[in-house]
Amino acid sequence: MHRPDKNKILYEITKFYLESPDFNGIPSSSLSRRLDFKFNELFDCLTELISEGKVGILYVPTFINPHIIRLGFESKSDQIERLVNPETRNICLYPRSSHLQEVVNRSDYENEPYKLALALGSAHLKHRSFELIVLEYYRNEPRYTYRTDDIKGHICYNSDQMAEHDQTMLESFGFSYDSALNRAVAVFVHDLARLSPEHQQIWKAHELTREDKLHPDYYKNAIVGEWREHESIFTAFVNEMHLICQMTIGMNRPPLFRTDYGKNRDSKPKKFGFLVRPTLEELNDFIHLLDKMISENINKKFFQSEVSYETERERKDGRIEVQSKGTLQILDDWIRKFYRMNDWGPWDEAIQAFKDIRKKRQKPGHAIDENVFDQKYFKEQRELIIRAYNGISTLRMIFETHPMVRNLDIDIPDYLLEEKIRTY
Repeated sequence: MHRPDKNKILYEITKFYLESPDFNGIPSSSLSRRLDFKFNELFDCLTELISEGKVGILYVPTFINPHIIRLGFESKSDQIERLVNPETRNICLYPRSSHLQEVVNRSDYENEPYKLALALGSAHLKHRSFELIVLEYYRNEPRYTYRTDDIKGHICYNSDQMAEHDQTMLESFGFSYDSALNRAVAVFVHDLARLSPEHQQIWKAHELTREDKLHPDYYKNAIVGEWREHESIFTAFVNEMHLICQMTIGMNRPPLFRTDYGKNRDSKPKKFGFLVRPTLEELNDFIHLLDKMISENINKKFFQSEVSYETERERKDGRIEVQSKGTLQILDDWIRKFYRMNDWGPWDEAIQAFKDIRKKRQKPGHAIDENVFDQKYFKEQRELIIRAYNGISTLRMIFETHPMVRNLDIDIPDYLLEEKIRTY
């Protein structure tokens, strides 16, 4: 019997890979039919091709989906051992990058850098990192549906009244960090390759060259395939507000907050999340939004006139001036009137955090050029949302002690009780 042609084997494996819809590996049975050889008759040639770094194999049960290169290949010796192991099932064969670099016609992927990356053998779930501002256009453009919980997200066009090349979608994106916790957008090459050529170019222009690590919860969910246990601090914040509304309704009162952002953050404001542009202007916009969600959102009807809504102040001329109290002062007065605490420290910190946010909104910081990029604004925002979250969490725990609330069947998520909250 004549020996199989090694070059013909490599040609068929490569042809299948480049012509397949998703840069798939050729199943061993398909390769056998194309070459008119039994698969075990190809072992010697395949062993040589694997040793030369020209072919790789993926298989069940070691790999979840052997039909795409999810993360890469095992060592050459392990692949060769698996090749002849009778327990190895559903083998798929791939051309390796060293060979693809020599045979791929790059002009076939003009203006599609990420599709080219797959053609050249990149793992589908290899991530690339990008400047956060690449998200700004999609977030601000109403013809795109933009969703993120600050751990993962997706983007999809929602209007046919767009140029065809803009009718594109990003099935999934996450976030990554460098060693200093500087935040970036992270997207798998597989998802980038599905963007239109025009949008691949947009993302390519914002790609970072630094070494970033995936957000641990995005990695756990997208790579390992497990449910994540943590939530973003922004998700936790609106979840706490929802719980407070449920508790105050359970006290036979109007909800404390006029706007409830939903149990599942259904109505969370689009810009209530980590900054995508680290500028003073963006930070001030975030502070404005945060104050609207807290002090402007407090429902005076909740207090039922049980504390005064006004305060008296003596002027220099001796006359008494009556002034309306702000909602935060009314809340503070009501808490101090009806609750008894051994340690007022946590509440003092909570109400002070809310008041500081209010003050920062009323007297925002200014600079000659508020659009200058500076990573310090990410850090300032992180410190601010941590204080705000600690405050809203303290308020929820105060209401939790009310006798009428203790008898309610209110489900507080485990991640809140166990404090599994990501602040980055």
